[in-house]
Amino acid sequence: MSAGLVNRSAGAIRMAPERLERRPLVSVVVPCFNYARFLPDAVASAVNQADVDVEVFIVDDASTDGSAELTLQLAAADPRIHPVLHSANLGHIATYNDGLARTTGDYVVLLSADDVLAPGSLARSAALMERHPGVGLVYGFAQEFSDTPPSSFGGRSSWSIWGGEDWIGIMCRRGSNIIVNPEAVVRRSVLEQLGGYRSDMPHAADMEFWLRAAAISDVGRVNGPTQAYYRVHGGNMHLTDFGSALDDIRARRQVFDELCSLGAGGLTRPRHLLRTARRALAVEAVRSAVHLADTQGAQHGSASELAAFASETDADIAGSGLWASHLRRQHGNASPARRLAAEFLYRWRWSLRWRRWRRSGI
Repeated sequence: MSAGLVNRSAGAIRMAPERLERRPLVSVVVPCFNYARFLPDAVASAVNQADVDVEVFIVDDASTDGSAELTLQLAAADPRIHPVLHSANLGHIATYNDGLARTTGDYVVLLSADDVLAPGSLARSAALMERHPGVGLVYGFAQEFSDTPPSSFGGRSSWSIWGGEDWIGIMCRRGSNIIVNPEAVVRRSVLEQLGGYRSDMPHAADMEFWLRAAAISDVGRVNGPTQAYYRVHGGNMHLTDFGSALDDIRARRQVFDELCSLGAGGLTRPRHLLRTARRALAVEAVRSAVHLADTQGAQHGSASELAAFASETDADIAGSGLWASHLRRQHGNASPARRLAAEFLYRWRWSLRWRRWRRSGI
């Protein structure tokens, strides 16, 4: 344990950060499909990282917007950049895994071509992993942006480290993913054990990957500084290919079901974790159903579908006060004051959850 240990709370060890003592090699895989307009920013954010050596693999998945030609230009200008050009479109999971299989670094990052790493982020993550060899996954705060990344937020820096199963328990209690993606760094030995992303889970492959990593290693977080920037635009995959909230929550249930049912990585309490995750998903679904009923009408189709999902996910949800709130909407018995109060609590809860996540990563 580091001499910089500060305290232990919520299952995490929190400590002061330490500096790198060597320059590790970090591999950055940049999958690209028709993102030529964003690609230079993503690549520049990787090759300009301080205090680490970097290799970048741009994997173009048969783009039609000039991305392949741009990839070759970028590679010609910097020997650290390696082009991988697909002659046919293989899809995003195969593209991820193709790039990851080519990496040689001590640590590996998957950076979407529309996202950007924050200055110094790779050194901060690598320092944590260098100091704590049991940590196989490190993440941090990824800030959303649309046009130009804002100035990096520094803030007081610290490290948090969880035992892998403790961190999985946090994910199960939330029922959702707490890693955005561009800020995540994986140890090479862990990547080799995981074997890449699962092609049969295209909607929640990243969340499933993080959970499998936590099943075989500890998890760390760099608190304080912005670690990456997640670009929000009309072409984001989660808004286009996977736009349905119901599809999203179903995919998350599948991830938890398979991870916990199989006892991945020798989990000691898989049944408890699965019950916890299914309860969290059911609660989220009913809250969303109530929110839709209050804002778009009690007969909104998605509200009924979400309620049905909740019931099949955790039958005990039907005995909760939250379920009673849903039934009042369905029967038209919720007063305007009750609906207004429920909407305020819905927004307040998500705001509180975001602030906690921003500060502590959970």
